[in-house]
Amino acid sequence: MACRIGELVLDCADPERLAAFWGAALGYVELGREPDGSIELGPAADGYGGPRPALVLSPTSDPRPVRLPLHLDLSPLGPEPDPDAETARLLALGARRLGATTERLVLADPNTPDYQSC
Repeated sequence: MACRIGELVLDCADPERLAAFWGAALGYVELGREPDGSIELGPAADGYGGPRPALVLSPTSDPRPVRLPLHLDLSPLGPEPDPDAETARLLALGARRLGATTERLVLADPNTPDYQSC
């Protein structure tokens, strides 16, 4: 028997802002809200429990000020993916450039403090 990732939970100061960013970035829709202010996003066709994990944005007044041991690697979709166009789209949604390696562009989502680096 094996498990699958059902959801990724991200602590953040502004779930609304991150829901807008990650919903647009991943093509996810809002699946629900919890009384604590958490917002759950997921693929519209699959909903919760589908093959792709849901994303839960959980409010906190004390987000960690150091680099978290989790990051998301995004890849453009489509028959002829255009990495430059996808980068421009993510930057327009509120992502920020943090740096680059020879193989990867490193972006920060709107939740990442300015002082944090990868």
